[in-house]
Amino acid sequence: MSILDRPSPNHGPRPPGTTIALILLHYTGMRDAASALARLRDPTSGVSCHYLIAEDGTIVRLVAEDRRAWHAGRSAWFDHRDVNAVSIGVELVNPGHEWGYRPFPRPQIGRLCALLEELLDRYRLGPAAVVGHSDVAPARKRDPGELFPWSELAARGLALAPATAPPRAVDAFRARELLQAIGYVPDPPEVPLPMLLRAFQRRFRQQRVDGVLDIETMGLLEAAAALSEGARSAKS
Repeated sequence: MSILDRPSPNHGPRPPGTTIALILLHYTGMRDAASALARLRDPTSGVSCHYLIAEDGTIVRLVAEDRRAWHAGRSAWFDHRDVNAVSIGVELVNPGHEWGYRPFPRPQIGRLCALLEELLDRYRLGPAAVVGHSDVAPARKRDPGELFPWSELAARGLALAPATAPPRAVDAFRARELLQAIGYVPDPPEVPLPMLLRAFQRRFRQQRVDGVLDIETMGLLEAAAALSEGARSAKS
């Protein structure tokens, strides 16, 4: 795979004995690729990623995979409380919600899928390892957002997404249990349920991101939790 190297100074060592457990997807949320690349390489910005994928499919490597890039911020997923330490960060050029959020072009998604195939194979990870920034930081982040084609990735074995989900009776206590079973461990822990549900819906119910726990969202929670638990059982 052809990859351009544009090193960023913003990285550090991974903790000794670290095993890569997650591949974290973002959008850049900036006006264009040049602006995003400049920020990710600015030594005063305090941010970086391992890979940047432009809308035309060009892949840029900014930080070596054995180094800890600075892309996740305060975040958590299952028992991972230092997501930067255990993840590979991939930024997709997209203006995001603040600058004119739009669908991700086919060349960009095609190259992302090719990269994910390589990363999952290299680190012997399953599709459950691929998550979004809003998954690990639901109180702060919305990326890669409700226009990101999670279902396409799932169809290619590169992410988890339930194919069908029958409606279920609404139960707020059960919903929190299911969110935790999927991986949502809010940090700080007092994140309100509607905020967690919006993060979940951005990935699993993209046509309705309102934070409302209705029978359809409840059904999707049950289905996604079953998928996640099945994936974790298969790995162990």
